[in-house]
Amino acid sequence: MPDDSAPFDHRTDAAPLNHRTDGTPLKHQTDIARAAALIADPSRARMLKCLADGRPLPAGALAGEAEVSAATASVHLAKLVEGGFVTVARQGRHRYYRLAGPDICAALEALALIAPPLPFTSLKQSNRANALHRSRTCYDHLAGQLGVALMRALLDRGALTGHDGVHRPSDAVLDRPAAYGRDLRYELTPEGAALLTDLGIDTAALPPRRPAIRYCVDWSEHQHHLAGAAGAALTSRLFALDWVRRGAAPRVVHLTDRGAAGLRSAVGLEPSLQPSHP
Repeated sequence: MPDDSAPFDHRTDAAPLNHRTDGTPLKHQTDIARAAALIADPSRARMLKCLADGRPLPAGALAGEAEVSAATASVHLAKLVEGGFVTVARQGRHRYYRLAGPDICAALEALALIAPPLPFTSLKQSNRANALHRSRTCYDHLAGQLGVALMRALLDRGALTGHDGVHRPSDAVLDRPAAYGRDLRYELTPEGAALLTDLGIDTAALPPRRPAIRYCVDWSEHQHHLAGAAGAALTSRLFALDWVRRGAAPRVVHLTDRGAAGLRSAVGLEPSLQPSHP
C-alpha cells in the first residue's frame, strides 16, 4: 500500500536537489531563495549571462552589457562576489570577473528552460538568438548545433564510444536539458586520443582532477555535446587555430571557412553545417 504521508516527487527525470550537477552530494542544506534573489535582478542576470562563456571580463564591459553605470555595476558585482557566483582577480589597475564555476552556468541554462522568452524588439535580437542556437559556448566548451554536430562526428569516427549522442527523455533517469549528463558514460578511444594529438592537444596534460570526457544535454538541440577536460581543450584549440571565433554577442561562436574545411578533414564534420561570420 502506498505511503500517503511521503512527499510527492514529480521530477521523474530530474537530478536530486541535494546533489550538484556532477552528481556529488551536497554536504549541507542550500539557500535557494538567496541564490534566486541574486539572479533575479535583470542587470545581474545580464552580467551572469555575459560571463557564461567562461572568459574573465572587466567591470566596464559588464556595465556596458547590463546598460548600467560603472558605479551601479560595481555594486552588483560586489553582491555576486559575496554570494559566490563570481570571482574577481586584479590585473594591474583593472579587476577581471568570471563565473565561480560551471555549476553557475548550468543553473543559468536550466533557468532558461523555464523562463518566458524575451520578445524580439529588433532584428539584432532575433539574429543573436539564432546565432546562439547555431553555435555558442557552454562555459568552456562548444554547444548548439555546432557542438552537437562535433559530438556526432566524433562518435561516427570512433573517437568516442558509449552512446549515440541522442537525448531520449523517456529513457533518462537523471539527465535533463541544460545540465551535465549522468546517465551515460562516454570514453575516449585510442583513435580519439590519436585524433586529438593530431590536432595539437596533449591528452596527457589534461587536468587530472577534472573528468576528461563528460557530456551535457544541449538545451536547444536536445542532444549531447562534449564537455569535460577534453571538450574544453578541444574548444580552446579550435579558437587557437582560428577555426572558430567569438562573436560580438556574449557566448556566440562563429565557425570560419578555415574551420569548416579543417573539421571536415579532421573529424568528418557534417558539410550541412555552414560557416558563419561575425
